[in-house]
Amino acid sequence: MAYWLMKSEPDAYSIDDLKVDRRIPWTGVRNYQARNMIRDQMKKGDMAFFYHSNCKEPGIAGIIKIAKEAYPDDIKPGDGRKKRPKKNKVLKMNADPANPTWFVVDVQYQRKLKRVITLTELKSHPELEEMPVARKGNRLSITPVSEEQWNFVLELE
Repeated sequence: MAYWLMKSEPDAYSIDDLKVDRRIPWTGVRNYQARNMIRDQMKKGDMAFFYHSNCKEPGIAGIIKIAKEAYPDDIKPGDGRKKRPKKNKVLKMNADPANPTWFVVDVQYQRKLKRVITLTELKSHPELEEMPVARKGNRLSITPVSEEQWNFVLELE
């Protein structure tokens, strides 16, 4: 089993939204490195931290599970699933269904954390200095988390 951190802006889609929906496709990833992790590395049963980004207090808000492995991201905006990014951003869809560029995985709600573990707190622990989200300049929406980092974060809860 692998561990991940998956970011979403809470005003677009939050852990509370997922708690209601229970399971959704994780849509809208348009970075090749993050796409490769979705397509090539994420497996059913992997666990992930649900991270609220681009908000007043960014941090880890919950735990989710990969419920379905990668498949093409051809989910149109407004179909009642995870909302597409705002800011008039038009996402490139898969132009050739036989050779898709973009992929999604389905994620399933597991639980909210007892408290949000903020980015400031994550950065304050030397044990997490190699965690990608704690490194300066990291902007990927999906990053790997080591088992040691996963367990350490859960102990912070």
